[in-house]
Amino acid sequence: MSDISFDALPPPALAVKAEEIGVKKGNLDTLSMFFLAILAGAFIAMGAIFCTTISTGASTLPFGIGRFAAGFVFCLGLILVVVAGAELFTGNNLIIMAVVSKKLSVSKMLRNWGIVYFGNLVGSVLTALIMYYTGQFTMDKGALGLTALNIASSKCSLTFMAALTRGIFCNALVCLAVWLCFSARSVVDKIAAIIFPITAFVANGFEHSIANMYFIPIGLFIKDMAPESFWAAEKVGKTAADFASLTWGNFFIVNLLPVTIGNIIGGGLFVGFIYWIIYSRNK
Repeated sequence: MSDISFDALPPPALAVKAEEIGVKKGNLDTLSMFFLAILAGAFIAMGAIFCTTISTGASTLPFGIGRFAAGFVFCLGLILVVVAGAELFTGNNLIIMAVVSKKLSVSKMLRNWGIVYFGNLVGSVLTALIMYYTGQFTMDKGALGLTALNIASSKCSLTFMAALTRGIFCNALVCLAVWLCFSARSVVDKIAAIIFPITAFVANGFEHSIANMYFIPIGLFIKDMAPESFWAAEKVGKTAADFASLTWGNFFIVNLLPVTIGNIIGGGLFVGFIYWIIYSRNK
């Protein structure tokens, strides 16, 4: 009889599967890799759009409830990446398992990370630009745009250490969500595996480099291009000058740099490398 099971894969089998997937990802052709990365950036941005909308007006809710709601809807992004298929830099930090098992070269891993990171940036920023032109930020008398501005400004005001450590915790949870998905036998299993880790990272205010490629640019587009009618709207009551920390320089240097380093540490080292030590180092 063939060895068929409908049970989830056990952790040792996940390590084997993670390495096999890492090899496949590392050997993808450049064009496919890049376009799959653009899709992932757009997918994560869709989760961020949903999150921003739900967060608008959430200040009237108890703090934890509002944060839970924002995190829950943000799960849309990783669900689309995993189920529809796309290349996400943060999840791809698990490729390190294939490298330390000597099944994939360091150069191929870095090639994947570089192409995917850039593709994620393209997909996220393009989505932010298109969303600006939808005029969605003017909804609820400008409150939605103010929410986007506040989110972006707060992310550009973090200290290096806060951004780094929040990046570590964030991608530990993201890669654990991906790790759990490796055990799944169905789409429903994958969605269930994603919900709690991703909800947790958003609710706790952790920092995801690819999500920030949407959250911060949409704030920048609003700050730099919104008409006077937006700033005069009933629920805005601010001017562009009130968001002095929200600049393209701070986006890349103050936020994206430390968050990306933290994401690599949290996902690649604290999840991928540690699970390799546990399950694969003696093979």
